[in-house]
Parts: sequence; structure tokens; C-alpha cells
Amino acid sequence: MNNSWNIKLLNQSVEKELDRLDAGLKAKFLYVCDLLEIFGPHQVGSPHTKHLRGDLWEIRLIGAGASARAIYVTVTGQTIVVVHVFFKKPRKHQNERLPLRYRD
Repeated sequence: MNNSWNIKLLNQSVEKELDRLDAGLKAKFLYVCDLLEIFGPHQVGSPHTKHLRGDLWEIRLIGAGASARAIYVTVTGQTIVVVHVFFKKPRKHQNERLPLRYRD
């Protein structure tokens, strides 16, 4: 019995979303996909993946200048389907969350 997982893209729209990632984020995506194929979603965890709920998971892609997420679902037959890829909006500056007396 083959224990490896298969990874598929939902459609061409997801492929186009992946194409918008820079080379570094694409490389990280492929690296995490390799881990998922070998170990499965339950064995690959933070900082690479996060379980959202039910069969819904995310691949966390963090680069030098940007962050992105790839949302995927697990389906029968040890298959992972990537359904959406998007850039994560940057967080507000840490300073904005500090009380005024502690700001620069």
C-alpha cells in the first residue's frame, strides 16, 4: 500500500494565483508540498501548515517581503486539493498597538 499523499490544484484559477507568487514563495510552496506528500497533513505542522477546521488547512508561506497562504482541503484517497492562494495583508506596525507612552 502506498502511503504517500497526492496534491492537486482545484483549477486553472488556482494555478494563476500560484503564478503570482515570487520565486521564493513558490519555492517554499513546493517544499511544503513535498513534506505533505511524504508525511501527510496531520504530521506537517507549524510553521508550515495550520489546521483551520474540518478538512480545511492552510500552507503558510513567509518570504522576505511578503506572506501568502494556500488554502487546501483533504479528500478521500489521501488527496490534498489546493483551492485558493492569496497574499496575506501585512500587519499594522507593532508600534500602533502599544500605549502612547511606550511608542518611539
